[in-house]
Amino acid sequence: MKNIEPSPRRRGRPRGFDRDEALARAVEAFWQRGYEGTSIADLTEAMNITPQSLYAAFSSKAELYAQALAWYQEHIGSASVRALSQEPHAVAALAGMLREAAGEFAHPGRPHGCMVSTAVLGCAVENEPVARHVAALRNATLAHLRTRIEQGVRDGHLKPETDPGALARFVGAIIQGMSVQARDGATQSDLRALAEHAVSEIARHRA
Repeated sequence: MKNIEPSPRRRGRPRGFDRDEALARAVEAFWQRGYEGTSIADLTEAMNITPQSLYAAFSSKAELYAQALAWYQEHIGSASVRALSQEPHAVAALAGMLREAAGEFAHPGRPHGCMVSTAVLGCAVENEPVARHVAALRNATLAHLRTRIEQGVRDGHLKPETDPGALARFVGAIIQGMSVQARDGATQSDLRALAEHAVSEIARHRA
């Protein structure tokens, strides 16, 4: 899994910048402080660019945040989602997602928790479009979970009476809970133990 390890900052005002590296720096700032808690000054300092360069490249703080979320999902949050498609058995797929998340949410050397799972849960009125965007990302993950569970029922891996929507929301709630606990100091060991309890519950639906 890719760590956020940008190269050392250069002194002085750069004439240009690497977009991917700048996004990696923005991800770390947003992830650590949240959307509303991260100012333009925080971002320009983290990204080592001027405000003019930031607006020229990303048009607004909200657009930069959207692109930072996409960068996070592609480079850091993708492993747990990949488990849903890589594991042929539905129970193993859900277990793999939870175990991967448990390791990632308390990964040393970067902010803890998930940048998406617990982001922008409350905000000022003017930032509601940002909150809706993040909620849509979370809902997309729930839909992905539900689709995988429905496939598991069709494949005979899960009991036919399994409620795909309820089980998807259970897994989503565990992921969000692990994110909060990681931000509050839970270790990888703590989160993995929690994940195993959730896996035991999921296994009750095995056909």
